[in-house]
Amino acid sequence: MFFMDIALYALAIALILGGLIGTVLPNVPGIPMIFGGVWLAAALDDYQHLGVIWLIVLGALAAFGVAMDFIAASLGAKRVGASSTAVWGASIGTFVGMFLGIPGLILGPFVGALAGELISSKSVLRSAHVGIGTWLGLLFGTLVKLVLSVVMVALAAGVWLLNL
Repeated sequence: MFFMDIALYALAIALILGGLIGTVLPNVPGIPMIFGGVWLAAALDDYQHLGVIWLIVLGALAAFGVAMDFIAASLGAKRVGASSTAVWGASIGTFVGMFLGIPGLILGPFVGALAGELISSKSVLRSAHVGIGTWLGLLFGTLVKLVLSVVMVALAAGVWLLNL
C-alpha cells in the first residue's frame, strides 16, 4: 500500500504542475488538472489537511477560471463596442479554434469577431478594431486563468501546511 500512496501523490503533483503549465498552453485543461491534483492529494490524506469546504472554494475558483476561458474573447469584443453578431462570431471562433491547435486558438476568436463585425457593419477598419479587441480579451482571460491557477495552488499548499 505504501508504494501505491507514493505513486498517487506523485500523480497529484504531476497533475498540479502540468496544470500550471497547461494554463497558458492551448488544448491542455490546466485549471481542471490543478483541481484534480489537489482533490487527489486531499482524498489520499482522507481530507485531513484539506477539507471539503476548501475543496468547494477551490472548485468555485476552478469553475470561474474555466468559464473565463470561454467568455474572455466575447468580453473583449463587447469592450470595444462590437455588434452582437461580432460577439457571437468571437464565441464561435473560440469554440472552433479549440479544435485547430495553437493557430486556431490564437486566430479563431479574432477571425470570428472580424467576420461577425463585417457581416454587421461592412467596415473593414471597424471589423479589424473589433478583432483586435477580441484578441486582447483572450489575452486578458489567459492572464486571469494564470493568476487563478497560482492562487489555487498557493491556497491549497497554504491550507495543507497550516494543518500539518
